[in-house]
Amino acid sequence: MIKHLVLFIALAAGTATLADQPTITKVEATRAGMGWRIDVTVTHPDTGWEHFADGWELLDEAGNQIAFRELMHPHVEEQPFTRSLRNVMIADGTKKIWVRARCSRDGWSTERTEVTLSH
Repeated sequence: MIKHLVLFIALAAGTATLADQPTITKVEATRAGMGWRIDVTVTHPDTGWEHFADGWELLDEAGNQIAFRELMHPHVEEQPFTRSLRNVMIADGTKKIWVRARCSRDGWSTERTEVTLSH
C-alpha cells in the first residue's frame, strides 16, 4: 500500500511540474542576409530568480541544437515576452526547425514548436 502511495505522489508531482513548463506562443523566422532572425514569444509563470524561463533553443529535424538564446532574468511582470536571435545560420534547403524552451527549475519543456521556413 505504501509503495502505491509513493508512486501516486511522484506522479502527481510530475504532473504539477509539467503544468509550469514554459510555452512557446509565437515564432517568427525572417531571412536576414546570409542568416535568419528568429523572434520567439514565451509564456511561463515566472515567480522570481528561483523559477523562471531561462532559455530557448532551435533544433533541426534530427534534434540537434542549431542555436541557443539564454534568458538572463525573470519576466514576472512581462508575460508573454519576446526575445530574438540574429544571424542564425541554418543549412540551405532546411524547410523546418523546432523551438523549445527551458525553465531554471524544471529544465527543458517536453513541447516543441514546429516552424516552417519561407526561403
